[in-house]
Amino acid sequence: MKVGVVTFPGSLDDVDARRAVGIGGHEAVALWHGDHDLRGVDAVVLPGGFSYGDYLRCGAISRFAPVMTEVVEAAGRGMPVLGICNGFQVLCESHLLPGALIRNDHQRFVCRDQRLRIENTRTPWTGAYAEGAEITVVLKNGEGGFVADDATLDRLEGEGQVVARYLEVNPNGSMRDIAGVANARGNVVGLMPHPEHSVEDLTGSGTDGLGFFTSLVESVWA
Repeated sequence: MKVGVVTFPGSLDDVDARRAVGIGGHEAVALWHGDHDLRGVDAVVLPGGFSYGDYLRCGAISRFAPVMTEVVEAAGRGMPVLGICNGFQVLCESHLLPGALIRNDHQRFVCRDQRLRIENTRTPWTGAYAEGAEITVVLKNGEGGFVADDATLDRLEGEGQVVARYLEVNPNGSMRDIAGVANARGNVVGLMPHPEHSVEDLTGSGTDGLGFFTSLVESVWA
């Protein structure tokens, strides 16, 4: 599969995401925030780091990037889209995912190896995991607290749209320990931790994040 990885001005983890896509068995295609087409890709990753306009609110300005018009339309047709960290924020600001991400409750940037539980394996990004699997991936954020009103949280829980949940410690004050969510259709996933930093033993955090990228292969044959 051809997987596009979008670079915004300020993106830090786009190269890491492209590498993870390749290790996962796909062809990584570099996309620029100003692109007006997706160059024939089969899926899109919005990487972590930062994006222009974050000083107003994370993702609030980059949601208007030309490439996001294409991403929103493609997601509506069912294309798999994964937003990691800042990419998660952009997806929420683009209304592809419910809720919002706010400053960590302790008002500090956090960087750690984070335990997660995979709650939903029915997305194109999580099919390689067993339901309830406990994994460890890198987490690094300053505005990673997931918030939503009670009705939205109840719907996410009731309809199985919570994709991953923090274990052992809630690092940023996310409501109900939510680390990642999906849209109702399941093709769009936002995740605050960074699976792309946990795909090779050499990096020290293990390879538990690799399933987010090999899952695309699993979804083709499902």
